[in-house]
Amino acid sequence: MNTAGHSEATAPRGLELTPFRGLRYDPDRVGSLAAVTSPPYDVVVRPDGVHHLQDADPHNIVRLILPQAGTVGARTEQAADTLRRWLDEGVLTADPDPALYVYEQRHADGMLQRGLIGTLRVSDPSEGIVLPHEDVMPHVVADRAALMRATWANLEPLLLTYLGNGVTAEVVDRTAEQPPLLSTTTEDGYCHRLWSVTDPGDMARVQADLAPHQALIADGHHRWATYRRLRAEHPSPSPWDHGLVLLVDTARYPLRVRAIHRLLHDLPVADALASVEGRFRVRRLDVPLPQALDTLADAACAGNAFLLAGDGAFHLLDHPDPDLLARTVPADRPAAWRTLDATVLHATLLAHVWHIPEDDPARIAYIHDTAATVAKAERGGGTAVLMHPVREDVVRALARQGVTMPRKSTSFGPKPASGLVLRALDI
Repeated sequence: MNTAGHSEATAPRGLELTPFRGLRYDPDRVGSLAAVTSPPYDVVVRPDGVHHLQDADPHNIVRLILPQAGTVGARTEQAADTLRRWLDEGVLTADPDPALYVYEQRHADGMLQRGLIGTLRVSDPSEGIVLPHEDVMPHVVADRAALMRATWANLEPLLLTYLGNGVTAEVVDRTAEQPPLLSTTTEDGYCHRLWSVTDPGDMARVQADLAPHQALIADGHHRWATYRRLRAEHPSPSPWDHGLVLLVDTARYPLRVRAIHRLLHDLPVADALASVEGRFRVRRLDVPLPQALDTLADAACAGNAFLLAGDGAFHLLDHPDPDLLARTVPADRPAAWRTLDATVLHATLLAHVWHIPEDDPARIAYIHDTAATVAKAERGGGTAVLMHPVREDVVRALARQGVTMPRKSTSFGPKPASGLVLRALDI
């Protein structure tokens, strides 16, 4: 199978997943595989999470995906130097043959996810092959692009989903019956296992099966936008024609969809509540976080609802003023988009009521962990805005219409652990 780049004139339509020689940690050179892994770069809670991971092992992947230095140039140079050193020392080694990698995540709560890691041809939006559902922030794309240019590597796969017909899933499941290349359990309780698929017949079946399909970006919009930017910078064919992905058939292995919460740094809860008076119904909830989230879920069934936290209690916002929504929510989008909680949050609350720019990292942070969002709001005197998740079928339907959701609207999971397999573009 050809792993080189393809010109747009000759590339087949549909998903084209190709094998690559994965870079993997030598287990004899690190404390443990679990100690060198990390959540994806945008899930790590900074700076606490970065320091925790760095202390876990001197070779933790966070030193590559989130290098710590004062400037962008210094950070990317540090990551490139670290990667070269680990390759020279044999901490990271390339597998001998190109492969697709079956990746499994299993949890004691019954969650089981399997998919294929490979390099996917980077397609244009006009082809309708890879469907984004969220906007991206230009400064994050610029940051990821600088890191990939400096390291000449895809350091962590993004997560794509598709609705398959079982052929690829059969290859995946049959492969998972064999002894794995690696197995490790991370501190979040997930067991991660990895296998390689090198049989030409299996790889041909996978390619033929995927060719008619399109995929939804579940996690990694900024990395996909980065792949597209870097492909445009390099004449095709080149290694930048492909990017590292994990592809999951959600007809076989449904993902969980969680919300991404907002932390408003310089807005005290009292001020946030005063601003919404008369615009939303507000109820104070003196209950623990799980019970508050249950109340939010019930309210979200009837309409837009949010939880504010940061002052030691929870405050449920629901029943927004219809006239306020009519004035602030753009009317040129489908009803399914106009009624999203994230749409109302960004168009009505952030832009109109609280006057907080959605792309100003000094004023707003996007955090996946619910308890961490509340704790940070309480420590910093800000406001946590807790969201209820959107269903996957709503996300996919909007994406197929070409309608993007407000940024950081969803969190699909479980997300692939970073550090299990990397791609060096010069191998």
